[in-house]
Amino acid sequence: MAIENPSREEIGQLLKKAKKIAVVGLSDNPERTSYMIAEAMMKAGYDIIPVNPTVDEVLGKKAYKSLTDIKEHVDIVNVFRRSEFLPEVAEEFEKIDADVFWAQLGLVHEETFNSLKEKGYTVIMDRCIKVEHALTK
Repeated sequence: MAIENPSREEIGQLLKKAKKIAVVGLSDNPERTSYMIAEAMMKAGYDIIPVNPTVDEVLGKKAYKSLTDIKEHVDIVNVFRRSEFLPEVAEEFEKIDADVFWAQLGLVHEETFNSLKEKGYTVIMDRCIKVEHALTK
């Protein structure tokens, strides 16, 4: 079964409701896509929480080594890790009970998608959060 993302209207509603976005794999290099997209989402009013064990701070925010180190509620977990890492990120995602698992453009893992959907989570894969935000304003 192929992945089936929520409709653009549903995605728009999720983005309007969300306040905190944990960005897994957020680089501190301004030339990296993860940095540019996180910065744009921060400028759009979202609270960005960097998750990357190799950095201490990104965009002026303390970076966490893993999702499970975050003590506050997370609305969206936005993932910038290769597709083969999505299952392990999904395991952490389930432990923190965030609302939406979002894998960036080009990232797909069908088993992870199906597993999270079966557990009742909202899952979006192979979509850019910045593009969706711009299209649903």
